[in-house]
Amino acid sequence: MIIFKVEISLNFEVNPMFALLLLLAFLLFATIITVISYKLGKTKTDNPRMAAIIGLVTSFFPPLAIIYIIVLLLKDDAAIV
Repeated sequence: MIIFKVEISLNFEVNPMFALLLLLAFLLFATIITVISYKLGKTKTDNPRMAAIIGLVTSFFPPLAIIYIIVLLLKDDAAIV
């Protein structure tokens, strides 16, 4: 009987500067998506604050954030009564 022993070692260190760079990139991306969502929400929806909040939440999943911005861009302008 042959028994295989597999050991996987995940002992690696992350450079603190690299982690900081990733954090700053994410914060910049989240800020840009939120601002764009708000600006588009002012003209495309009746509630720009909700559009900005949805943009902030979707910025945690970048493909969804890009899709959300595209949907806002393609949406017709909101009618002002």
